[in-house]
Amino acid sequence: MEKETRRGYVSEDEREFYQASGISLLKRAQEEIFWLLERGYPIKSASVFVGNHHLLSERQRLALVRATSPAAAIAQRVEKLMDQEEMLDGRTVCIDGFNLIITLETALSDSTLIRCMDGTVRDLAGLRGTYRLIDKTDEAVRLVGTQLEKRHVGRAVFYLDAPVSNSGRLRARILELMEGRSFETVVELVPNADVILEKEELVATSDAIILNHCKSWINLASDILADQGNVQRHLIDLSDVTRIMDTKK
Repeated sequence: MEKETRRGYVSEDEREFYQASGISLLKRAQEEIFWLLERGYPIKSASVFVGNHHLLSERQRLALVRATSPAAAIAQRVEKLMDQEEMLDGRTVCIDGFNLIITLETALSDSTLIRCMDGTVRDLAGLRGTYRLIDKTDEAVRLVGTQLEKRHVGRAVFYLDAPVSNSGRLRARILELMEGRSFETVVELVPNADVILEKEELVATSDAIILNHCKSWINLASDILADQGNVQRHLIDLSDVTRIMDTKK
């Protein structure tokens, strides 16, 4: 039997993210970071300044960096977003493979996820050149396949960073699990997936830089999780744009 692994799980999250006091602190810090972003401060400097002031952990700071964006960037991303209900009849979707699958593995592991100001769902697991398949990988890939069929996709191209460990194994597993689906599946091993995806349309990713540059995108991870209510228990909502925008005044 394959060993059970909880992707992205950190025990301290119970205190830092799931208690009312911790969530309240995060939201207050987020408002302050957003205020600084709107006045031209880089996200790194803003998160360090606010994080030091509130004595936030590195993981709390990471969550705030991933959740918070300037108003102009949010507006640009929302404008390029394809509606969840819009069918993609016969079209090609370009998928940021590691980005999407790790987020879904994290959800299936009941670990912390962040709903962000731009509507995306981001994990805190990170990918630092190493990856291994876990007991949640197959189900994550199946969920992707089911959602793509639901949207009537014609072709799905997964881009995986070749330098990341086990990228070849993940490629083989995706192709095996997608066999028999109603759409064509291609998995490309490339030196840098981001560079390719930044130029594409109908991109499935939560990577902020890719979202800023791509022609259009679909919020695939969020759409999948919306259909899987049982895996959203640890989804921390830092997406309230109206609340945060009030700090501009």
